[in-house]
Amino acid sequence: MLSGKKGIVFGIANDHSIAWGIAKKLKENNASLIITYQNESLLRRVQPLSEKVDSEKLIKCDVSIEADLEKCFQEVGNHWDNIDFIVHSLAFSDKEELSGKYLITSKENFINTLNISCYSFTKIAFLASHYMKNGGSLTTLTFHGAKKVMPNYNVMGVAKAALEASVKYLSVDLGSNNIRVNAISASPMRTLSGAVIGNSRDVFNFTKNNSPLKRNVSLEEIGNTAVYLSSDMSKGVTGEIHYVDCGYNVIGMPKT
Repeated sequence: MLSGKKGIVFGIANDHSIAWGIAKKLKENNASLIITYQNESLLRRVQPLSEKVDSEKLIKCDVSIEADLEKCFQEVGNHWDNIDFIVHSLAFSDKEELSGKYLITSKENFINTLNISCYSFTKIAFLASHYMKNGGSLTTLTFHGAKKVMPNYNVMGVAKAALEASVKYLSVDLGSNNIRVNAISASPMRTLSGAVIGNSRDVFNFTKNNSPLKRNVSLEEIGNTAVYLSSDMSKGVTGEIHYVDCGYNVIGMPKT
């Protein structure tokens, strides 16, 4: 499905990352990839994974720093003359503030969470659009906590709500360039970022037990959706929040 397509995957931290599940599926469908990593401490985990998917380049990029993002795309532009897709699977907030009440969120953590979890996608979209000469696809990752209150999600829910609104606005801004912008809303996953959320095991089990399919999704299933959104099969789809959560989002009240 992706033969001849070239794209960048942001957000791989280890082999449990959603971004890793997506990268594997993109490669299985013959995409050419560039992988980024946040810092040197993560490099030892990310480098072997990038080799498994034959990444053409491995680029350091801390998305909280605009200069890093600009340098990243300059490096990509020196290697490729065109980009077809971007996958943005990044979020961060202070673990200490992802428990208790949203009410106690500090200004510093609020700004940092919104910067990394939301604004980075907007900046990436702006930079990537200059290299999507034939149109393309931008896909980010969100969660149902953007629309409904989830325990201990707090400021991350606010950031994801901003991210979902950004998807819609970007889809209009970039639509005339034939660039599509969508988000995958996945069910809770046992990932490095998910583990920092208080009582994450309880949330994982609750959504599993109360979703229509009585389970949570796999990395492979999320990866398959990202392949679809990155491919020409979804050329008529933009501005969408696509749920891949075994149907949990349709539940108003679980059966008792």
